[in-house]
Amino acid sequence: MDNSWRPYLSQLKVPIPVTQGLDPLNMLTDDADIAGWQNEGLPADRMSTENATILTSCERWPLMVDPQLQGIKWIKNKYGEELRIIRIGQRGYLDSIERALSVGEVVLIENLEEAVDPVLGPLLGRETIKKGRYIKIGDKECEYNPSFRLILHTKLANPHYQPELQAQCTLVNFTVTRDGLEDQLLAAVVSMERPDLEELKSNLTKQQNGFKITLKTLEDNLLSRLSSASGNFLGDIELVENLEITKRTAAEIEVKVKEAKVTEAEINDAREHYRPAAARGSLLYFIMNDLNKIHPMYQFSLKAFNVVFQNAVLKADPDETLKQRVLNLIDSITSLVFQYTTRGLFECDKLTYTAQLAFQVLLMNKEINPRELDFLLRYPVLPGVTSPVDFLSNHSWGGIKALSKMEEFHNLDRDIEGSAKRWKKFSESECPEKEKFPQEWKNKTSLQRLCMMRALRPDRMTYAVRDFVEEKLGSKYVMGRSLDFAVSFEESGAATPMFFILSPGVDPLKDVEKHGRKLGYTFDSRNFHNVSLGQGQEVVAEQALDLAAKEGHWVILQNIHLVAKWLGMLEKKLEQHAEGSHQNFRVFISAEPSSSPDGHIIPQGILENSIKITNEPPMGMHANLHKALDNFNQDTLEMCARENEFKSILFALCYFHAVVAERRKFGPQGWNRSYPFNTGDLTISVNVLYNYLEANTKVPYDDLRYLFGEIMYGGHITDDWDRRLCRTYLEEYIKPEMVEGELYLAPGFRLPGNMDYNGYHQYIDGTLPPESPYLYGLHPNAEIGFLTQTSEKLFRTVLEMQPRDGGSGEGTAGSRDEKVKAALDEILEKLPEEFNMTEMMGKVEERTPYIVVAFQECERMNFLTQEIKRSLKELNLGLKGELTMTNDMENLQNAIYLDQVPESWTKRAYPSISGLAIWFMDLLNRIKELEIWTSDFSLPSVVWLAGFFNPQSFLTAIMQSMARRNEWPLDKMSLQCDVTKKNREDFSTPPREGAYIHGLFMEGARWDTQAGIMVDARLKELTPTMPVIFIKAIPVDKQETRSLYQCPVYKTRQRGPTYVWTFNLKTKDNPSKWTLAGVALLLQI
Repeated sequence: MDNSWRPYLSQLKVPIPVTQGLDPLNMLTDDADIAGWQNEGLPADRMSTENATILTSCERWPLMVDPQLQGIKWIKNKYGEELRIIRIGQRGYLDSIERALSVGEVVLIENLEEAVDPVLGPLLGRETIKKGRYIKIGDKECEYNPSFRLILHTKLANPHYQPELQAQCTLVNFTVTRDGLEDQLLAAVVSMERPDLEELKSNLTKQQNGFKITLKTLEDNLLSRLSSASGNFLGDIELVENLEITKRTAAEIEVKVKEAKVTEAEINDAREHYRPAAARGSLLYFIMNDLNKIHPMYQFSLKAFNVVFQNAVLKADPDETLKQRVLNLIDSITSLVFQYTTRGLFECDKLTYTAQLAFQVLLMNKEINPRELDFLLRYPVLPGVTSPVDFLSNHSWGGIKALSKMEEFHNLDRDIEGSAKRWKKFSESECPEKEKFPQEWKNKTSLQRLCMMRALRPDRMTYAVRDFVEEKLGSKYVMGRSLDFAVSFEESGAATPMFFILSPGVDPLKDVEKHGRKLGYTFDSRNFHNVSLGQGQEVVAEQALDLAAKEGHWVILQNIHLVAKWLGMLEKKLEQHAEGSHQNFRVFISAEPSSSPDGHIIPQGILENSIKITNEPPMGMHANLHKALDNFNQDTLEMCARENEFKSILFALCYFHAVVAERRKFGPQGWNRSYPFNTGDLTISVNVLYNYLEANTKVPYDDLRYLFGEIMYGGHITDDWDRRLCRTYLEEYIKPEMVEGELYLAPGFRLPGNMDYNGYHQYIDGTLPPESPYLYGLHPNAEIGFLTQTSEKLFRTVLEMQPRDGGSGEGTAGSRDEKVKAALDEILEKLPEEFNMTEMMGKVEERTPYIVVAFQECERMNFLTQEIKRSLKELNLGLKGELTMTNDMENLQNAIYLDQVPESWTKRAYPSISGLAIWFMDLLNRIKELEIWTSDFSLPSVVWLAGFFNPQSFLTAIMQSMARRNEWPLDKMSLQCDVTKKNREDFSTPPREGAYIHGLFMEGARWDTQAGIMVDARLKELTPTMPVIFIKAIPVDKQETRSLYQCPVYKTRQRGPTYVWTFNLKTKDNPSKWTLAGVALLLQI
């Protein structure tokens, strides 16, 4: 209103007069109403008052969007006993509505989902019949009492309702805002710290409200008497007396109001001292509330947050001086909320949360520059630059160039080029985040050093961010201590269940049983119920809950994710038992998290109100090997008659188990897909080993390897390359040489001989080398790659979690739209015309396999570019305000802003892991390649294999054209792959048959061009480029098989489903070495 309406009205030719200081709120309501609402529990911030005003004044039925349940709490207090509360779907809810409709009651329909029962359509639209006296519900005509009132309520934070429902109702957004929550928390802090002030203030408010109500009543009374008075009203003694009383009361009130104003100003001044603590609390709640963007399991309620906040105020260290006390409060609030939140987060998300917390706190205190933070998170690399120094890749140099454009980093690129030696020493040090930067760059701020580090050593960023948090917030925010179960248990209650988020290979419920025994809750005492959910167990669980709530027992509900349909019922049950049940009643729930947000089924109500705890398996080879061995004991080692063989294979199995479980952390280079290997696989394998050794005179190595690798562990594996990896590990670890003591499980770690149980544990402690990729057969580069990707993910997630309003109000929102508009215009301008398929087909006489591939590629490219143009033009109209913004347009806008490829484009495109800017450049290159090829349809001298949507089709076309030329059967052919010693520029014509291809990268090893074989990669050179490869087809029987590594080719680093083909590459080493190292060829990096 202030920004557009008033200026518009004032600049008209004939300006429309507007009252100065006009507030629409005062026209719709008065202080008396507001005060009454606040006494009924309405939060005291402006936003809530506006909502309440709309809700009480609107013509249509109000629909409250109320995820924090503040609005519904107020409504329930406001109407009290008169309110009829209904949920759609509960038994007999339509009858209740019919009764209320005829009697004229107030009905609250709570927890509305996005779909509303069509039966209620006429009621929502107030479609009355028979002169407005009846409304049809279903096929029944129900009497309609004009004083009937309907209030709809939803807990969903961002619901998408049908347009007709939005037209029938007035949507009121009760979602708490940062400022609103700050005011509420301020009241909470002051009431605990200075109850005298808060009491004085509330008495003042009540007194003021009393005055206002009295005055209004007197005025109304007076006006009604004046309006009804006839003739000479001075003769009406009663009226004159009333005038006197009103005048006198008004004068008394005026004096008291003046006194109150002074007192109120004093109180407000005193309260303001505590505002920093309330502001910190509000910030923490909103960071915590945003965590569900990372994983839908991370749901927290405002109610639970308020409890933590109040505990923190109570636990803060006392201090004589007010300033220090407020600092103690801030510290206590931050650390307790941090502790409350992190125990329910997975290990991989803890640093994301901690970093977001540190950045937001520093932004709020204006201690860091938002532009520098934006660079760190976004990392806008200048594409297409070549690095002048050997220790930085082109990508890193692009980052340095982009950074040098900022004033604070002026000349950084020149300094690095000029003092290359010093910078090389710095960037190649073991832990550069602990070293000092060269020259005057060491005097930069912590955040500026992080920006430089992101370009120089992206793989060390997780450590650098951890150090940054420690420096800014303190070491307790980076210590990886897990909380004792007993401490968390203290916070639980009858209304607060404990929710264990399960991880493979961990049983958190042992802690519950152990703690239960301490407090006298056991199965034998019949006060401890353990229900493992599955088919038909729902009834058992409900009975256990009802009994426990009455008697004060403990109930464990395991694996609730298996009973998706019953979860709504469970939510209602827990809600019912939250009030009025026995104080010792406790519920412990466990569930596995879904692998994708779409598969998430646990209701928000259960997650919000419970204390969430994650238990994860230990990290690192050392811990995993001890843990694998912990499944056995001395008796296990002695149970087999053939002790030597049994112990050797058992230890090798434990090492194998630890390797396959921990190899997951290396991402796709570890395993193409993630598998839930668990301790059951290991213990059953050991039982099988025992049975086989007892039954055979010779050790059946082949049979054992088959059983372990294809059935016990292989049963989980769905990818052929992963199966090969599993098989290769077992061939390396379990073979006849193991009994002779000559087998090394890893460099420097020999398979131990015959020892007792404790001896094995001591051997691990004394002999196992420190954690490194070598223990898994991988190259050290695998760790650099995995750390770089982890830090990329960290910054991408933190960027997505940045508040939309950016903290600086309108300015940022404007610049957000401007950024999107600029990117959108650039893409539309650079995108070339579509391929004219009809014209192209006219050029061609014979459709050879290559030409068919070219057509298919052009068709797919058209399909993609059409969608890009359509969606961008639509968004452009939306940004101008000429079209209503839809969900798809919003998603597109967000993706462009965050430099991500929009979902509607990726569906039509090829797999890629690049950001939008680099992806679009790549797209233009692909279009250029296709244009060159289709200009005369002669095969390019060297083909860019990565430029295809479907590279397999091109490789198949090579086989087809050679099969036709030589009249060979297609199913008896395979591709032969010869790596040349030349680069792309060295070829001017295509080969007579087959094709030259370029643009492949090797991950996990490198190609030695001179020797023509695979060799170990150089350190920090993660994906060296391959020379041009000559591909031709040959009959299968002519294929060489010796000294070859079957190397899978993938489209991207994500491997798995992006598999293209297998190329046989020459090697002098045993191919198993490359299998364990996860070597593959990639089409794009």
